[in-house]
Amino acid sequence: MTVDNNSLTTEFILTGFANHPDLKTLLFAVFSAIYLITMVGNLGLVALIYMERRLHTPMYIFLGNLALMDACCSCAITPKMLENFFSEDRTISLYECMAQFYFLCLAETADSFLLAAMAYDRYVAICSPLQYHTMMSKKLCIQMTTESYIAGNIHPIVEVGLLFRLTFCGSHQINHFFCDVLPLYRLSCVDPYINELMLFIMAGSVLNFTVAVVLISYFYILFTIFTMKSKEGRGKALSTCASHFLSVSIFYGSLLFMYTRPNALNEGNKDILVAIFYTLIIPLLNPFIYSLRNKEVINVIKRIMKKRKLCSILKQVSPLEK
Repeated sequence: MTVDNNSLTTEFILTGFANHPDLKTLLFAVFSAIYLITMVGNLGLVALIYMERRLHTPMYIFLGNLALMDACCSCAITPKMLENFFSEDRTISLYECMAQFYFLCLAETADSFLLAAMAYDRYVAICSPLQYHTMMSKKLCIQMTTESYIAGNIHPIVEVGLLFRLTFCGSHQINHFFCDVLPLYRLSCVDPYINELMLFIMAGSVLNFTVAVVLISYFYILFTIFTMKSKEGRGKALSTCASHFLSVSIFYGSLLFMYTRPNALNEGNKDILVAIFYTLIIPLLNPFIYSLRNKEVINVIKRIMKKRKLCSILKQVSPLEK
C-alpha cells in the first residue's frame, strides 16, 4: 500500500464489523431495514412539507431541511457499510474516504445550526406570539437556513483539507464502519496535533454556539410556560417543544460524547457504538419524533390518505358506470 514513509496510503480497510462474521447476515438485514425506513421517513417528510402549502412555515421549513440532512447523513454512511458485510476486501479509496467524511460532517454541522434555528423559532412562537410573523419572517427563515448550509460546508472543507497534511505509512486498517477523523488520526504517522486542535476549535465552536442558542431559548421558553396561568396553555406550549427538545438532547449528547470527551483519540473501542447512534439511529428516529407528536403533520397525512382512498373508489366506480 505504501512505497516509503512519505507516501500516502491510497486505500483503507474498514474493519468495523469484521469481528462478527457469524452475525453479518443478521446485521445486514437490520441495517438495511434501518436505511430503508430512514430514507422513506425523511424524504417522505421533505416531500410532504414541500407539497403541502399549509406547512410552508419557518418551523416546517427548518424541519424539512433537517430531514434532508438526516437523509444525507444516512446516504453517506450506510451503502458502503452494507456493501462491506459481503465484501472480500472491505476497501475504501482515500478520496472515497474523504468524500464520506465530508458529507457526514456537512450533515452533522448543518443539523446543529438547524436545531438551534428551530429552538429560536419555538422561543419566538411561545414568548412573543403576537410578534411571531415580524420576528420570524420568511426572509429571516431563508437566511438562517442558508447560513446553516454555509457553515455546514465550511467545517468539512477545513477538516478534509487538514487531513491531506497527514501521511498514513503504517497500518491501513480503520477500526470503524466508515471514515471518521478520529480513527484516521490513529493511523497517521504524522503527529495529528494540529488536526486535533482544529477539530476541537471548530467542532467546539459549532457546539458551543448552537447549544448556547438552544439553552438560552429554552430558558426563556420554560420561564414563559411556568408563568402561564392556564394549565391548558402550559400543556399546549410544552407539547410544541417536546419533540424538538428530545431530538436536541439525543443529538447533542451523542456528539459531545463522541468528539469532546477527554482522551477521545485513545478510546477507539467506544467509537463504533456511539457512531451507530448518531449516524444511523438519530436519522431514523427524527421523522417519527416530529411527525407522531405533531397533530398538523398527522392531519395532513390523514387528509392525503383520504384523498387517495376517494380517488381509488372513484376509479373503481367509473368503469361500472360505463
